Amino acid sequence: MIIGTAGHIDHGKTTLVRALTGTNTDRLKQEQERGITIELGYAYLPLPDGQVLGIIDVPGHEKFIHTMAAGAVGIDHALLVVAADDGVMPQTLEHVQILQLLGIRSASVAITKADCVPPQRVAQVQEEVRAILSITAMAEAPLFATAAAQPDDPGTWALRQHLLAQAQHHAARSSTGLFRLAVDRAFSLTGQGTIVTGTVFGGQVSVGDSLTHSGSGRSVRVRSLHAQNRASPSGSAGQRVALNLAGLHPQDIARGDWLAQPELLSASTRLDVRLHWLAENTPLAGWTAVHLHLGTQHCTGHVLPLGDPSAGPLQPGHEGYAQLVLDAPVFALPGDRVIVRNAQASRTLGGAMVLDPDAPARKRRSPQRQATWQALEHWLAAGDTGPLLAQARFGLPLSHLQRLCGQHQPPVPPGLQRIPLPQGDTLLLHPDNWQALQTQLLDALAQFHQQQPDEPGAHNARLQRMVWPGATHTGSQHQALWQALVAQLSATDQLQAEGAWLRLPSHRVQLTEQETALAEQLLPRIAAGRFDPPWVRDLAQDTGQKEELVRQLLRKLARQGVLFQVVKDLFYAQEHMNALAALITELATQNAQGQVIARDFRDATGLGRKRAIQIMECFNRLGLTRRVGDAHTLRPGAHWQG
Repeated sequence: MIIGTAGHIDHGKTTLVRALTGTNTDRLKQEQERGITIELGYAYLPLPDGQVLGIIDVPGHEKFIHTMAAGAVGIDHALLVVAADDGVMPQTLEHVQILQLLGIRSASVAITKADCVPPQRVAQVQEEVRAILSITAMAEAPLFATAAAQPDDPGTWALRQHLLAQAQHHAARSSTGLFRLAVDRAFSLTGQGTIVTGTVFGGQVSVGDSLTHSGSGRSVRVRSLHAQNRASPSGSAGQRVALNLAGLHPQDIARGDWLAQPELLSASTRLDVRLHWLAENTPLAGWTAVHLHLGTQHCTGHVLPLGDPSAGPLQPGHEGYAQLVLDAPVFALPGDRVIVRNAQASRTLGGAMVLDPDAPARKRRSPQRQATWQALEHWLAAGDTGPLLAQARFGLPLSHLQRLCGQHQPPVPPGLQRIPLPQGDTLLLHPDNWQALQTQLLDALAQFHQQQPDEPGAHNARLQRMVWPGATHTGSQHQALWQALVAQLSATDQLQAEGAWLRLPSHRVQLTEQETALAEQLLPRIAAGRFDPPWVRDLAQDTGQKEELVRQLLRKLARQGVLFQVVKDLFYAQEHMNALAALITELATQNAQGQVIARDFRDATGLGRKRAIQIMECFNRLGLTRRVGDAHTLRPGAHWQG
């Protein structure tokens, strides 16, 4: 168990910790000379069962609230310290607020300096403390009158016995998740190298493990470790851990960084949260500048309420959804707690629980976003990912679900559709959404047939844009989902694919006998032209037919997927269009920027510049490429299906 002190400056927190553990947590020369705590201090107390109780001593001065918040995050039990002579003071109140906003429910109270005041004053201070705690989850916290500066003080001894009992009955946190540690200190030791300390937020780490440093992205190896101030082969969630690292210098790591398994580390500057706005505030205005404390990190940013604008601003003493827009990237998971203070860093405004650590910048208040928040809250409360997957219309990659849950094998409901993604990932799709997407594709194709009855089908890329307009930004994930849908519908005979064209089985475009006979004359001539086929006028002259008759037939063949119309009156055979698509794809992959310019395509095909540009623009229309400046690039996830 980890205990964190809290309380106003000069109320005797450090003296009390020394009396409880025998350790002076003021280790800095400046702290000892000035008699005040500036940095976090650490002390440990062995338990009869062989375990170790850890205590984090925090500063009480208002200027060091950021340090106090870094120490309080991740603790299991709060030790609130109130001096009998001063009573409840401003930092007493703010520290209690912070503990409450961090979700701390277990606490004890030490009334210090009880030997310096009459008993009546001790009783009065106890009533003051009970009053401020009565509206918190710590209302039942026991109170102990102490005189820690006195040897063999019975109040200190009683408090010590109480804390030991609390530790022995404290349930250990689960260590089955992915590992992450919030760094609060980094230094070097002669002959040891880089030492990093912090509280383990989740999972387990062992000697020899490789971790990733959030600040640099570098991989580091754990040479050795101490857990709860003892050499150990491993450390787990809820423990204070010191890691001896290889691959990182102390100056490269700072308080606020994370050491974690790489699956958990994804930087974000936007967090969707459930925000508790303290009662003493004014209503929350949009884009309020704030200081934020997340894990051991301190950064600045803005708060944007996400409630219905017509309902007015978030009122004091209430909770609501909000987005934190940060000035620096953070690494967060759902359930992480955030302390929100004002722009001057002089007052605590509220606290938040992270829901979505990858919040969008647009459509922040949409019904889909609200469904996401509610599903994430359900996951945090019940450990059930069903609603989260159900509201994800296009599915969730397993890697993303692992990070949201902080687990390598997150719990998922049965019956999910699993679609392979690049780099070994898997797209998880709820069966209801999988069926809905199939229906949507078939409905769109039926509508296309109704609007274009003379066309044999819709081109694959065109139909994809019709069905999911604006969704192609999801890249390879979106493309893999589309291909899986087409494959599923084709396998069940609900859809037929003819080259790059898709049609319903019931839809047919037939050629007349005269058109079939003429096509048998035209198609060999077009195929013989390879990359430079004859124009309509030449084909008409060769076959003795009118140009308009030839033109209409070739357009009909193009709608059937037999030919491709590059420009008016110029048609390419499918096999040669496939070869050109392969060529432009090869040129793009060979280019460092993934681009193809007209000159290179012209040289590779042996065509003139004008024809090369016409073919490249045709591929733009068909969805294989898109023009960026004077070059053409492959569309993300595009795959030619000629």
